[in-house]
Amino acid sequence: MTLKLAIVGRPNVGKSRLFNRLAGRTAAIVHDTPGVTRDRQAVETVYEGLALTLIDTAGFEEGASGSIPSRMTRQTLTAIAEAEALLFVIDARAGVTAGDEIIAQALRKSGKPVILAANKCEGRVEVPAEAYGWGFGEPLAISAEHNLGMEEIVAALEPLAGVAPAGDTDDEEENEEDEFSEDDEPDQDVVVHYLDRPLRLALVGRPNVGKSSLFNQLLGEERSLTGPEAGLTRDAITAPWKAGMRDVLLHDTAGLRKKARVAGETLEEMSVASTLEAIRFADCVIVMMDATAPFEKQDLTIADLIAREGRAIVFALNKWDLLENKAGAISRMREKQDRLLPQIAGAPLIATSARTGEGLDRLEAAIAEADTAWNTRISTATLNRFLGEALQRHATPAISGRRVRIRYMTQRKARPPSFTLFGNQLDALPEAYLRYLQNGLREAFNLKGTPLRFSVRNSKNPYASKK
Repeated sequence: MTLKLAIVGRPNVGKSRLFNRLAGRTAAIVHDTPGVTRDRQAVETVYEGLALTLIDTAGFEEGASGSIPSRMTRQTLTAIAEAEALLFVIDARAGVTAGDEIIAQALRKSGKPVILAANKCEGRVEVPAEAYGWGFGEPLAISAEHNLGMEEIVAALEPLAGVAPAGDTDDEEENEEDEFSEDDEPDQDVVVHYLDRPLRLALVGRPNVGKSSLFNQLLGEERSLTGPEAGLTRDAITAPWKAGMRDVLLHDTAGLRKKARVAGETLEEMSVASTLEAIRFADCVIVMMDATAPFEKQDLTIADLIAREGRAIVFALNKWDLLENKAGAISRMREKQDRLLPQIAGAPLIATSARTGEGLDRLEAAIAEADTAWNTRISTATLNRFLGEALQRHATPAISGRRVRIRYMTQRKARPPSFTLFGNQLDALPEAYLRYLQNGLREAFNLKGTPLRFSVRNSKNPYASKK
């Protein structure tokens, strides 16, 4: 049994720091600025033997209907409704405030078990006397920053939480970079080796292209804060989703701006770092663009970064409903994509509208296609039949009067598909010829939507002089 625990309190009382402490990693951005957390974020973890689903929340703030504070409070109320137990955090240094009293009333009405924790109790700071009158039991004196009082939290949670099986750990990464050996040679010409876990899918793009709106549309609920304001999302938010028969962990991320515009802005730098971590964590990335202004320089930079990370890629042209001249537009954009991003030529390009839901079925199919390509392994015999035909169509160039010779090729790993060429003078093989082989592989084995990597190994020259 996993206990769903929501961490609730005013802004800047240390909820996210406590969330990270219990999660055992930096899952939420922490900063001294009040109101950094805007969306509710959930992670599954095992802390001191307790199986927990932790929910970090935004603070309770008053605001006009439709304002950012109002939308943040609505997200927090949703988290309270979903949770099985509540960890109410107050700031011991600031004492009990009117905002704390309002939250205490809301938690009491929820009928859920409440654990009261007075944070920032390091040094000689004591629990405010007023906190004893709320009826939540004796407040726990803790310091999330200095790891004080965590034993008391564990003791308070033990009667409510399930105990994780021995040996369980949180977010263990599988070794996906191991190379194939000869014993791994597939029996069939082409085999798809899916990982035995959900597909990790990240939504990435410039600010205000509709990532959170698409995130909510796919989930069928208001999971992330949305609005006309750019830069609403700060943390990378994760939620389970199902694409057809495939289980997915879907990540909403903060918008990526140019480095020069982010430099010196600590919060934005932290948001960018969170997005980059989500890309490294992902198997497949949806690069979202504004259909009215696609393939801007920042879009290309983002796509190139994802390709260099070796992740499967799907392009989503959002706000398609706002495009005035749609006739032939998708064909023109596909041609532009392949010209500007030859390293991921043929990656799926889907017209979508997060507002209306247009194109979501095509997007799911494109994700499945890119995921299949990313996990594909081709037998050596099949690869070398392809290589022979490719060499016949277009021979390798001659360097200093001596022709570059490719003897054979193998696939050393998938995720992304990575190939090794064996032969003579391969270090001199032009990039254009490698691109020719790359494009041929994409067409022959339907490897669209994934980067392809090449390495070369030169045969030893038996006539070379020995020192």
